[in-house]
Amino acid sequence: MADDGYRLAWKPDWHQARRAMADWWDGRGLALWVTAPKDRPWEDIPEPDPNADLATRWLDPAYRVQREAARHSRTFFGGVAFPMYKTNTGPGSLGLFLGAHGELAESTIWYHPCIDDPDTHPPLRFDPANMWWQRHLAIIDAGLREARGRWLVGYPDLIENLDTLAQLRGPQQTLMDLIERPDWVKQKLAEINRAFFEVYDLLWPRLGDPVGGSGFCAFNLWGPGKTAKVQCDFCCMISPEMFREFVLPPLAEQCQWLDFAMFHLDGTQALPQLPNLLSIEGLQAIEWTPQAGIPRGGDPTWYDLYRQIRRAGKGVQAIEVAPHKVLPLIDAVGPEGLFITTEAGTEDEARRLLEQVGWKES
Repeated sequence: MADDGYRLAWKPDWHQARRAMADWWDGRGLALWVTAPKDRPWEDIPEPDPNADLATRWLDPAYRVQREAARHSRTFFGGVAFPMYKTNTGPGSLGLFLGAHGELAESTIWYHPCIDDPDTHPPLRFDPANMWWQRHLAIIDAGLREARGRWLVGYPDLIENLDTLAQLRGPQQTLMDLIERPDWVKQKLAEINRAFFEVYDLLWPRLGDPVGGSGFCAFNLWGPGKTAKVQCDFCCMISPEMFREFVLPPLAEQCQWLDFAMFHLDGTQALPQLPNLLSIEGLQAIEWTPQAGIPRGGDPTWYDLYRQIRRAGKGVQAIEVAPHKVLPLIDAVGPEGLFITTEAGTEDEARRLLEQVGWKES
């Protein structure tokens, strides 16, 4: 990747980081994301009022910008890490855009179904007048206005497939629908895909970067094209056979449409679906999230899982790896196609770790 002059003021080696990320998507080389408290802030930006009400903390664009700017200004971004303004409003924005009712909470947004009667509910269509869409745009545009070359503004975590249908219909009822009205489920999943593509394309003029790449807020992704994390946490409740019938066709279509797609594999209950995921040609990488109460990312417990994903030709992302487990993980799995995220206690510790893996700022 030739030097194109695209820079971020708070990420001096941004070109090098993008090159490493592009190589990782191709299954070549190591992508190490390491952050730490910065010795001296990039700028002196005060934190916003931590006692602000829920609506302000979630939906006020000025508050969101100040919170993100204050956080990034105090962060050292090492390796492939970079400052990315988070545009998420809860997990699964697409469901909100399609009619799910959002309820603000302290650390998330709860979704209440909107499809009571499948026989009378109209087809799922994205409406640009949707209140949640307009609030997302306001948050995104505020981040773009205030970026001034300091950070990248990423895509919100849209989410898709059965996870979105469950937001709209309710998880228990969606399970029943898989048995009682399978054709209806497949039609809704096709409509959800159409909405995903429409929303992604509508955001592209805003969020596509100067070199034709894009960032995706969930799991700290950047790719030299249309990039996203994809998922189906609902797959923990269905068999591999049902996954192949319902989930795989729209997921494969989505991966083919995107230039770069990484699947979020969430919890041991989802592991039976791994062979299905490894069969998707357009899926370049898989991220593994162990559930609470078991060893975290990078633990030797997961070495064989990481190796299995790599042997299938997919990149792997290991998240929340303790700094002292980074080098043993690289030794055990190999650096090629491995993306590790870790957080060091100090900037000096982060720099030492980067030196140990051979990262040199350029």
